[in-house]
Amino acid sequence: MTIYSLYIYDRHCACVYYHDWHRTRRPKPAVEGGILPAVSQAVFAPAVESNPSTLSAYGSPRNTLSSASGVVVAINEMNSQSIASPLLQAPPSPIAVSSTGLAFDEEVKLVYGVVISLRNMIKKLSGREEQFVNYRTSAYKLHLFETLSGYKFIVLSDPGSDSLRFLLRQIYVGPFLEYVVRNPLVAMDSKEYGVDNEYFRASVDRMVRGSQFFP
Repeated sequence: MTIYSLYIYDRHCACVYYHDWHRTRRPKPAVEGGILPAVSQAVFAPAVESNPSTLSAYGSPRNTLSSASGVVVAINEMNSQSIASPLLQAPPSPIAVSSTGLAFDEEVKLVYGVVISLRNMIKKLSGREEQFVNYRTSAYKLHLFETLSGYKFIVLSDPGSDSLRFLLRQIYVGPFLEYVVRNPLVAMDSKEYGVDNEYFRASVDRMVRGSQFFP
């Protein structure tokens, strides 16, 4: 069983977080203004990356948690634009990574649209309060966990995997509540930044890699 990618959407239908692991076909970078900053540097528009005024504390080397040592690293301000957090970079791959040919901002709209359409269809056809939790294709399986506050946690895995709703719920009740909801420095329902917290990103990465579904 393999986990491909994770998306988190807020109640404004905006993707506020993205993380991938075993994805072989990456989307193209989003167009300028297509996604919020701090969602994932791997899919930022180049114009957003190169503008120092748009960088928050999330991308600042002064607030970087080293994935190897777990130590907060302070460096000279002159190198602040040339050194980026290792967790924000696209993961290295021993093989050439192909592109889907689809910009990331279009991809997140399609993922969200599919989830909302299927959820509404199930509610209308079931005749009772039926809950949409996942669907499967020949290439992947989509898992959904939705909170009472309207946040949607979506993960894509290989089609043969079991339900991953419990893993999404663990991410919500663990790192999300700890580093995002209870963090006064993270603006909830912000329309300016994504989940701007590297401790959250590092915790999600450890949780997914430590699960039984991560080879």
